[in-house]
Amino acid sequence: MTADATAADLRRRVDTAQRQWRAASVTARVVRGGQPVLDHGVGYADAGAAQVPDPATQYRIGSITKTFTAVLVMALRDQGRLALDDQLGVHLPGTRHGALTLRQLLTHLSGLQREPVGDVWHTLLTPDRDQLLTGLEEAEAVSAPHRRHHYSNLAYALLGEVVARTDNRTWEESLNARVLGPLEMSRTCVEATAPRAQGYFTDPYADRLCPEPDFPVHALSPAMQLWSTTADLGRWASFVADPVAQVLSPDTMEEMCQPHVMWDVDAWTLAWGLGFMMARRGTRVLVGHEGAMPGFLAGMYVRRADGVGAVALANTTSGADPGALAADLVCALLDAEPAPVQPWVAGPPVDPAAAELLGRWWSEGSEFVFTWTEGRLQARMADAASSRPPAVFAATAADLWRTESGREAGELLRVVRADSGAVLRMHWATYAFTRGPQVFGEPDRAGPYDGGNVREHLRA
Repeated sequence: MTADATAADLRRRVDTAQRQWRAASVTARVVRGGQPVLDHGVGYADAGAAQVPDPATQYRIGSITKTFTAVLVMALRDQGRLALDDQLGVHLPGTRHGALTLRQLLTHLSGLQREPVGDVWHTLLTPDRDQLLTGLEEAEAVSAPHRRHHYSNLAYALLGEVVARTDNRTWEESLNARVLGPLEMSRTCVEATAPRAQGYFTDPYADRLCPEPDFPVHALSPAMQLWSTTADLGRWASFVADPVAQVLSPDTMEEMCQPHVMWDVDAWTLAWGLGFMMARRGTRVLVGHEGAMPGFLAGMYVRRADGVGAVALANTTSGADPGALAADLVCALLDAEPAPVQPWVAGPPVDPAAAELLGRWWSEGSEFVFTWTEGRLQARMADAASSRPPAVFAATAADLWRTESGREAGELLRVVRADSGAVLRMHWATYAFTRGPQVFGEPDRAGPYDGGNVREHLRA
């Protein structure tokens, strides 16, 4: 549980946001380690009924829906039923946009126009599946793939169609079976059920709420249709921080949360990965998404390393920023109550294959330290910031290690021995590592480093 003072501060942030935004209501949940630490709602989910929001009240979450569709795509990828570099034409034969890849669609790098053909946000008439595919042939490529980030609801509607065809059931059926059911998110659905919020437009010149129309988005559902609650989205935030392997591999979630494109190329505060947004707050990077529909705005952000997430939902069309509020709640909790420092304890015995590799090494004029930490061979630059993760290795054969994470992830570390069997040097990503500093191409030198070679070169 959070301290009383922390909880009071978080509640005040929600209250202040609702008043400043002039939103009919704002409701929020903060989670830590998979458990709710704050639930707070202010205002009216339905002003006509004076209905106060609670964690079970449904709001439209708009584009947060995209994170669910992205997880479905990645789960099918992990099963070998599709590949991210599949061309769209493999799954939707005959389209003139068939050369686009699923990866480009996921990351908003396809260049496809933002919406399907037609003035959908004026007429509120959205295409069904047949109309979506027919209209696709009229849709423009507004930029070349990878030229720039260009947000596209059309792209995610097409990904939903790919999911349906690959999984041999509708997108909604796949979502229920693969994600919502296993995670017990029973209040997340395509069609709203009571208790639910009414969407409003707030008159900018009077204290008056104007009801917004509800309308289904049909084939655009994989991009924006879902209704959910702070309770369910708190569970989703916890899943993003610590995935349930039955739904998605933790390694795959990590892959999804790597930046593929920077949205603001000057400030570098917002990036997109495989379905998720990454927002920078100081030294912290938060993962999540934001959403908007007529009458509703939503935000969810997670600090994965700390297992802290927040959801904020508002029933107003504009003038509010629940994404910023969710990020503020995460950072405020972490600032007020950082994770406890865990005591150091002795670890498992050193692997004999790693014992000779421990200690100080030099490469490219820089010093590195190799350690046996938490049962793994690790390495970091001697002067690296403590916040920078180490490289972690796994043995693959005698005198051969694979970098599993951190610096040079994926590259090999190869141990070279002298005729005596002593370790002579190592090659990491082909760069030589020696026990002392030396220039490129220096002859091998077995035995402990005495500084001689560097002194000789300085004299020369």
